Amino acid sequence: MQITASMVKELRERTGSGMMECKKALQEAEGNIDTAIENMRKSGMAKADKKSGRVAAEGRVVIEISEDGKSAAVVEVNCETDFVSGGDDFLSFVTAIAKTALKNQPADIAALSEMTLDGSDVTIEQARKEKIAKIGENMQLRRFELLTSDGGQFGSYLHGARMGVLVDMTGGDEALIKDIAMHIAASNPLCVSEADVPTEVLEKEKDILRAQALESGKPADIVEKMLTGRIRKYLAEITLLGQSFVKDPDKTIETLLSDAGATVNAFVRYEVGEGIEKKQEDFAAEVMAQVNG
Repeated sequence: MQITASMVKELRERTGSGMMECKKALQEAEGNIDTAIENMRKSGMAKADKKSGRVAAEGRVVIEISEDGKSAAVVEVNCETDFVSGGDDFLSFVTAIAKTALKNQPADIAALSEMTLDGSDVTIEQARKEKIAKIGENMQLRRFELLTSDGGQFGSYLHGARMGVLVDMTGGDEALIKDIAMHIAASNPLCVSEADVPTEVLEKEKDILRAQALESGKPADIVEKMLTGRIRKYLAEITLLGQSFVKDPDKTIETLLSDAGATVNAFVRYEVGEGIEKKQEDFAAEVMAQVNG
């Protein structure tokens, strides 16, 4: 069967694939566009599986808040390059995932991946693999978090595409919650208050600080006093309430909130790629390997 330009054009519009790939798929499907699409999807899934091991440390953070303001979702999806993460197609994909999470309240990544993508008729996992096949980069739904506010209000701050902060606050106003969100983005507290610090984190820090203090050679009672002071300083550094406000370092966040009659109930801070070990590329060596290979 003759493969016409209009057939190739239609297949390109429906799949987003290249012209030669579409022409080849149509030839193999004997001109049947639906069969060509099915074969391309199968082929794409295989290609996606091969790319799944590549490091994806770029990406986007998206925050979605429900219309009634009672629930919110924060999602991070990774890809390999900032070129892809900065595109409208990738943004739409991540936003749809965030909407899906907000609407369905999944328990974990596995459950979310099997849900139908918002505005689509395929699952998030299927859509992810199709995106990989189309764009040629590995993509991973890395993490998400859901918050529900009981009488408070949500505020958020996005620093470009790479960082997002969601805050649940009772009292105060929009200006204050935005200031708090921006402060969290800049200062990266571990949790809201001292009571929220995980026991294992605190005990590990105590062991480190005690060992440092003992090296001074001072008596045990003096060491314990030194430890108390250093722990107090450490907790002030890692808790939101203990930190100095970035806009006014003479005032702590605790004082700022108290003056406004406000309370931060919870927050989420996502930064794209944090904790992912990025592969260091040696492009000169890569080119030489291709030349010699």
